[in-house]
Amino acid sequence: MKNGTLTSDPYNLIIAGVGGQGNVLASRVLGGMLTGKGYHVTIGDTFGASQRGGSVMSHIRISRDASWSPQIPKGRAHMIIALEPTEALRVLADYGNPKVQVLCNTRPIYSVGVICGELAYPSLEDLEKWVRGLSEKAWFLDATNAAMKLGNPIFGNIMMIGALGGTGALPVDRQDFEAAVSRDMSPDRVQVNLAAYDMGVKMVEG
Repeated sequence: MKNGTLTSDPYNLIIAGVGGQGNVLASRVLGGMLTGKGYHVTIGDTFGASQRGGSVMSHIRISRDASWSPQIPKGRAHMIIALEPTEALRVLADYGNPKVQVLCNTRPIYSVGVICGELAYPSLEDLEKWVRGLSEKAWFLDATNAAMKLGNPIFGNIMMIGALGGTGALPVDRQDFEAAVSRDMSPDRVQVNLAAYDMGVKMVEG
């Protein structure tokens, strides 16, 4: 990826989470990183029943030469970034394939059914086993815990973007991230977001 090429064109990426995790912000930042390098990026968002607490999924389609429809065909994702572990399974069921790669935040967010005792939440060990069985490669990162060290769990979404950069799956790096966030953020906010990005890179490189 250092030469700025895509392994597939279009390259299909999904960011999945629940409302309130910063899913849409993460997709916009990644889109800004890629458009800044001359790529055509199409983003489509879907929301669950509740904006906060319901499932949120962003389809991101990246191409060197053309714009594509925002909906990724079933079974055609190349990368899934899951901000919540059960969301990884939900997306894999529809968009996964034997070659898909997954970046998964390990912090669970419990549904009302789980909180009330009506449903059981799977163990992290089981979730990791299932995700690995449905993907070519998977990384599991405790991004939320790390984000708390920066003062806000929302930085977990930026750490996941940093982790994506660290995998080399897309031709983006720290310089592209800084350029993208500098367009809309004050210098102090840029610095804390850069710290979050760097922590994400280290999570997959270490």
